[in-house]
Amino acid sequence: MSDRHPTNSFETLAIHAGNTADPQTGAVVPPIYQVSTYKQDGVGGLRGGYEYSRSANPTRTALEENLAALEGGRRGLAFASGLAAEDCLLRALLAPGDHVVIPNDAYGGTFRLFAKVVSRWGVEFTVADTSDPAAVRDAVTDRTKAIWVETPSNPLLGITDIAAVAAIARSAGARLVVDNTFASPYLQQPLALGADVVVHSTTKYMGGHSDVVGGALVVNDQDLADELAFHQNAMGAVAGPFDAWLVLRGIKTLAVRMDRHSENASRIAEMLGGHARVTNVLYPGLSGHPGHETAAKQMKAFGGMLSFQVAGGEEAAVEVCNRARLFTLGESLGGVESLIEHPGRMTHASAAGSALEVPADLVRLSVGIESVDDLLTDLRQALG
Repeated sequence: MSDRHPTNSFETLAIHAGNTADPQTGAVVPPIYQVSTYKQDGVGGLRGGYEYSRSANPTRTALEENLAALEGGRRGLAFASGLAAEDCLLRALLAPGDHVVIPNDAYGGTFRLFAKVVSRWGVEFTVADTSDPAAVRDAVTDRTKAIWVETPSNPLLGITDIAAVAAIARSAGARLVVDNTFASPYLQQPLALGADVVVHSTTKYMGGHSDVVGGALVVNDQDLADELAFHQNAMGAVAGPFDAWLVLRGIKTLAVRMDRHSENASRIAEMLGGHARVTNVLYPGLSGHPGHETAAKQMKAFGGMLSFQVAGGEEAAVEVCNRARLFTLGESLGGVESLIEHPGRMTHASAAGSALEVPADLVRLSVGIESVDDLLTDLRQALG
């Protein structure tokens, strides 16, 4: 709680942080400042610190203040995509010869960034099971500058004990980066658990309506914040004003949406767990999930993402995806509508043949906020 945000209530912060009424008109929704440059009051005389919208834009500022408040951080930065945020972070943190530990079930785009881009300028990485603190500790070297975590992970819904890995990172002099996209700040607060950086694809739950692409970083350390802000401006992959406005609008309903996503996903996970054609359900809300106790400790609820494996292998899994009707066959996640996909051929195709290759019989669901009974009916018919 502070003078700037006199509340600790997530639901209130989501609606009010950064969302000040327009001082000229009284409009309760911040304007979209669709502008590239700003009139200066004399040479070097900036109004409110704005000179050029790559460096700063009032709509983006509003979103960045909101993001920082929701994650309990000192500084938020908004980008053109989640991968743009990751790229900026890696270039700010790392130099040739440095080493990073990454999850053995990382998002395919993140793996591609490490394997095909970052590695070309001399940064090495080791794949580890981040749900096992001992495996993380074994993967750390004297050159490790960052430990990268997704929890829950994409698409295997692995759970990492953030506080435990934060302690390992501190002892190694490394930064802990947590991709909080699947959970959202409503369900999980990585900075409070010891993380140094939180990463989001704001395309997903933050935007929430499948109509915008964006990314974000949130940090507490002022020096790191300044370094990231320098790289954000120098590299330029910033969120445009309309995109920032759309994410800011979506965030206002994040709490109520995440409650419904989580409730629906829990019901679906229970149904799938008893279905004859389903061999395994990956959802941290299930008591049999290996990360259930950790997830219950560090999450408010278990989220709207789940995966399951289908008897009959890859072709059977593809058939389920193709037979779904209410679940839309598509990539991405976190929107109000339910999505279904085959990770091996779609979102995680870039990991094929690597240590991060996903099971061929895996189906991933992004459970929306529709009637759960309708969703259950659709999945039953898709499974046949």
